[in-house]
Amino acid sequence: MDSPIQTYLQALHDEIAGIRDGTPDSSIPGIAGVDPDRFGICLATADGYVYEVGDTREDFTIQSISKPLTYGLALADLGAEAVDGKIDVEPSGDAFNELSLAEGTGRPANAMINAGAIAAASLVKGRGGSSRFERILKTYSDFAGRELDYSARVYESERRSGFRNYAMGYLLRQFNILEQDPVPVLEDYFRQCSVLVTCRDLAMVAATLANAGANPVSGKQVLELDVVERVLSVMATCGMYDDAGSWLSSVGMPAKSGVGGGIIAVLPGQVGVGIYAPPLDGHGTSVRGAAACRRLSRDLGLHFVHAARTGRSAIHASYDITAAPSGIRRNDEGAEVLRSHGHRARIIELNGDLLFAGTESVIREVSAQSPDVELVILDLRRVDETGRVAAKLLPRLRDALADAGCGLLLIDPGGVLAGALGSSEDGGDGCAPAFGTRRAAVEDAENQLIARYGSELCLPETVAVPDSPALGSLDPAVAKALAERMEPREYDDGDVIRRAGQRFGGIYFISSGKVASSLPAPGGGRIRISTLSAGMTFGELALASDDRQETTVKAVGPVQVSVLTAEAMAEIEAGDPRLAVELWKTLTRDAYVRVDQYLRETAIRDDGR
Repeated sequence: MDSPIQTYLQALHDEIAGIRDGTPDSSIPGIAGVDPDRFGICLATADGYVYEVGDTREDFTIQSISKPLTYGLALADLGAEAVDGKIDVEPSGDAFNELSLAEGTGRPANAMINAGAIAAASLVKGRGGSSRFERILKTYSDFAGRELDYSARVYESERRSGFRNYAMGYLLRQFNILEQDPVPVLEDYFRQCSVLVTCRDLAMVAATLANAGANPVSGKQVLELDVVERVLSVMATCGMYDDAGSWLSSVGMPAKSGVGGGIIAVLPGQVGVGIYAPPLDGHGTSVRGAAACRRLSRDLGLHFVHAARTGRSAIHASYDITAAPSGIRRNDEGAEVLRSHGHRARIIELNGDLLFAGTESVIREVSAQSPDVELVILDLRRVDETGRVAAKLLPRLRDALADAGCGLLLIDPGGVLAGALGSSEDGGDGCAPAFGTRRAAVEDAENQLIARYGSELCLPETVAVPDSPALGSLDPAVAKALAERMEPREYDDGDVIRRAGQRFGGIYFISSGKVASSLPAPGGGRIRISTLSAGMTFGELALASDDRQETTVKAVGPVQVSVLTAEAMAEIEAGDPRLAVELWKTLTRDAYVRVDQYLRETAIRDDGR
């Protein structure tokens, strides 16, 4: 099954590819003439899972996206205090190539503009037999998770045409921000801007920053957390130059652009974004890249205000329904079908928040299910909060499952996803059926599997009382004797058969039709507990509940039942002690089955499920 995130990215790519504004950079001869139609979008989660669409494997030069990485290396080498002595952390409000130097001190306003980036490069020293640039290149490679190289052609082009950068270098030397000959520093700066990357590399760089400085695939700690905090802070306020305020307001992610057409954006703890599209706007930012970032932020809830919590997997547990059966009494044929096919229905328990990281982990888990799985049950009882990304992508997940021939059911007593999935009790009109309890959802899944893989004997339309599974342990003559003492009743669709709070009114044996039991919901309305059909019973649990009914039971369509009333039970106890003993023995066995089921479910929960 295709991931809804992947299909969303493809649709977004197709839409934004039609934007024809902007022109590729022409200030650097070595990158002029690039194909303006190149366009790739790549997302890498904080645990290293990658979604990509378009031209994500095409090489291009990193350009100014190199600046936060070199700045981070300088901070790691010298510490914030020493670096702050050479480079400020204030937004300049100027374009990337402005001479934003403090009056008197000559400090560049920040490390994201060219003057600050040149100063940052000068602070990186050779070490351990490696030159300055070799250390810079290794750091970039560690961020990307693969060995990178630079373009000698683009480097030569920058070295020969970068007169403004030379001017900045000498001006920085005048103020002693650069403490050595500017030319070797500038040459290394030109080399770092000429490093070749792909859109996928950029996403992994961003994911490493999102993952507190550790590459999520290799596990290498590239920068420590305190350094990452500083780098992302400066990216947030300065990374998009004179467009930084508008960017932070509309996109809400620390980001960095490059005139090569690349953009990285970082949502700490959750995801890194890499985009490549060469045509630029007046700020030197990719036009299609900026448009894509705005849409991703809006559609997936990636703005830091909407996704402020640290992302983590929303998967609490995943298991098939044989580990937590409904406990409904089945005849032998139905029980055998569930033993053979129960693995085709899978429960996925969720917890925490369904913001981007949580929703993505749900989609990834569901998309990775075996083709044998025909029903997915999402248990939402532990979900705290849902974001717009859940509303955007989970309906796509429902539809993708349907296209793959797999049904989606919800355990959603609080209506967590009612709006997003249009969930309803019966799942009509393409909605996902929603249940108030796991037992009710599993019961529905069991019934679907039995209907698909069993014969008409598994879910019979009519069951005589003596053949009821609840009386299966009795001698046929005893079962027949009990049936003869029962009172037949009929109900129409919607009729209340019994109400919660009423005293024990007898044990109901369903001969035909269906009934639904429910409880009042905390916020109003009702929670469906279960749907029972021919051969099943209800009412006996009131014997252990101070003789009070716990649920309301209504007919679903025409229903025929036989009721062993409280008066009939009293008569049996008084007039036929042997039959009374047999009756209580079968009720005790049934109660044991239910208690055993409860203990099994408790064990599942205690085992982390």
